[in-house]
Amino acid sequence: MSNNPLIHIFGEVLIDHFPDGSDVLGGAPFNVAWHLQAFGQAPRFISRIGNDLAGHEIATLMDTWGMNRDAVQKDCKHPTGSVRVIIKDGEPYYDIVADSAYDFIDTALLEKKDTAGILYHGSLAIRNPVSLAALQVIKASHQGKVFIDINLRQPWWELEILVPLLHDADWVKLNELELAALCPEGFKDQGLEKIMQAFCAQFDLETLVVTCGAKGAAAYDKQLHFITVEPPASTPVIDTVGAGDAFASVLLLGLSKQWPVEVTLDRAQAFACALVGRRGATVTDKEFYQLFSEQWH
Repeated sequence: MSNNPLIHIFGEVLIDHFPDGSDVLGGAPFNVAWHLQAFGQAPRFISRIGNDLAGHEIATLMDTWGMNRDAVQKDCKHPTGSVRVIIKDGEPYYDIVADSAYDFIDTALLEKKDTAGILYHGSLAIRNPVSLAALQVIKASHQGKVFIDINLRQPWWELEILVPLLHDADWVKLNELELAALCPEGFKDQGLEKIMQAFCAQFDLETLVVTCGAKGAAAYDKQLHFITVEPPASTPVIDTVGAGDAFASVLLLGLSKQWPVEVTLDRAQAFACALVGRRGATVTDKEFYQLFSEQWH
């Protein structure tokens, strides 16, 4: 158990069904929580699973990995979340099943106490008003940083719901296409640094991180620092599913441990590069994480 601030992770856990017939545990918030657990952070994962085979599998895997599931609710009415992953030209696309258990995170079952530390949430689990209301209850009693990981999955997002959440955030992570979709009018052709600066100003952010796929990533912070990082040219890629979640988990780790932004960005890139060399968004080999923990200690 670490002495760092507790990290609260809110959002979906689901099963990714791949074209080759394999099933892999997923959901951006779950992937992030999984990685943070392996890095010794013991995050509090707030979600909801069905009372079905997939839900039981998730509960068992969380127990095996040592994750706390006190805040994982069980739903007897809605199935555990699932996604059909389609790979086109090496890029993953997602067919996300509606009305899944994580869409119905129940406000009444949330712990009635203030939370401190870092609160992470994505943009998919708030597609349903029920889970959005649960997030708002958690945020109302949260003391500390709020980190939003944007994943714009059509048709599961609405600008008018997302904008107030961006105004509440301290840290935001998204990719280049998502930045283009959300950036202020008049800045679309200004170049990455200018667009990031405008986005930070619009939402009064502490730090904005933009992932750029094979080109690496960039960060812009309140001190007007613009930092970029590139992956090694020789990075082997098996699949890119979950690369952004791996990146986000190390951003949260750096935020928790108060690493400088440039150090955090370098380490996040290194970890994401290692992950894309494996199948799936999570890794069950603890030695995989141990190597990074030892380098970063």
